[in-house]
Amino acid sequence: MNAKVIIYSYICGMSKTKTDCYFIVNPRAGSGKTMCEWLPAEHRLERSGIPFVTALTDYKRHATALAYEAAASGYRRIYAVGGDGSVHEVFNGICSWCRENDIPTEDFTIGVVPIGSGNDWIKSFGVPNDVDEAVDLICDGRTVQMDVIEVSCCAGKRLYMANIGGVGFDSHVCQRVNSQKESGKRGRLIYLNALRHTMLSLRSIDVCVLADGEFVFNGPCYSLAFGNGRYSGSGMRQVPLAVTDDGLLDYTIVPKMGLGKIVREIPRLYNGNLNESRYVLGGKCRILQVVPMDEHSEDIVELDGEIEGRLPLTMEVTGRKINVVAGSSTV
Repeated sequence: MNAKVIIYSYICGMSKTKTDCYFIVNPRAGSGKTMCEWLPAEHRLERSGIPFVTALTDYKRHATALAYEAAASGYRRIYAVGGDGSVHEVFNGICSWCRENDIPTEDFTIGVVPIGSGNDWIKSFGVPNDVDEAVDLICDGRTVQMDVIEVSCCAGKRLYMANIGGVGFDSHVCQRVNSQKESGKRGRLIYLNALRHTMLSLRSIDVCVLADGEFVFNGPCYSLAFGNGRYSGSGMRQVPLAVTDDGLLDYTIVPKMGLGKIVREIPRLYNGNLNESRYVLGGKCRILQVVPMDEHSEDIVELDGEIEGRLPLTMEVTGRKINVVAGSSTV
């Protein structure tokens, strides 16, 4: 491999096989505490007798390259050690390799050892936010399937979304959160600070939205969220009816309205009943298209908390699935 890889193979007399686990570790996740938590987790894996390999990331999006190389080398159980951003990168590496080599994503298993500051993806799969318990689930080998959603934006750039994305208010909150993380800040407070600051500078975007080819919205809106999972932003539920394996993508549109109405609706984001608001539009589809009304639009797109491009945007549930390490209760 071209990447710097630290190999820990505990094979017990066996040669390396495709059943080996491949862990991609983000040392900067979780306020830099990753290695302090990961080293005991490695020892736990050693004691379980599961053969595994560990690779450390050196820079942003390195996990995507490592996952791609791992898939090319024959690994089929590839796990992120970090937060939602790490999951996003690993998922993209696997799916990109599968697309380019015409290999079914159903051959792969993905999971996470949650050490990041944002661990929302795991909530849809019943994975506890605890390193030891997450490692035990990986050792147990229980999995469920998740839809693979492909995203095209920014002049044809092809990406994949594991959890939730958005434009408008949503993407600007993520942009501010990421900026705070880059300056060394961590914790739930950065999400609350980002919400507050984005609310104070709130502006609408003019978009046309099509679901499975049918116009569902045309005009100014403050936010458009779309998701396969339910949770984002440290517990918000923007698409509270999303199901990870139903073959459909959920979307929620918040049209432009008075600030007072928006403030009153904020509790619904955390209570899980945003879909019941009379001010909000939502639905399910296989293909979602978002087109800016202004051809010179600078509206940014976020996927799984990462800023990935600009409008226009097309998302499609591919019909493929990937296996996900899961706990006993999933949504």
